[in-house]
Amino acid sequence: MNLFKLALFAGAFALASPVAMAQPGPSASTVGSKVSKGGNTTGGTAGSAAAGGTSASTIGLGANANGSSAIGGAGSAAAANGRATSNTKIKENPQMMRAQSRARASDGGTWSRSMSNTKVRHNGDLSSRTKSMSHQPGGKPAMSTSRVR
Repeated sequence: MNLFKLALFAGAFALASPVAMAQPGPSASTVGSKVSKGGNTTGGTAGSAAAGGTSASTIGLGANANGSSAIGGAGSAAAANGRATSNTKIKENPQMMRAQSRARASDGGTWSRSMSNTKVRHNGDLSSRTKSMSHQPGGKPAMSTSRVR
């Protein structure tokens, strides 16, 4: 499971990236990675968005090794003078495990959002998608999407 530790470490850096800090203009950044070796698979995506006094970040990670699966997700949001929410749902059924994380922050017309959706099928297939976006009134929104399959 060393690949899972590496992916977790990379995800922590993505969440702590400078983009996650509030910046004057809207910005969005995402990253994704997947590694398969000897029938074992580890991967995930992460993203951050910031505009004005708002920021939002999410991450989704999954692994499948020797027929066992693991999945995780997290989100964080902050607003200097507005509202911020984040949530993560993890579900399992006989075919797959799924983690969905969402983070939103708003301050008047300025907002930041990030969403991650990760699936690990019990047959070993792994997919993850993260979309991050932010907006300030009077300008174009910044958007970024990463996907691994």
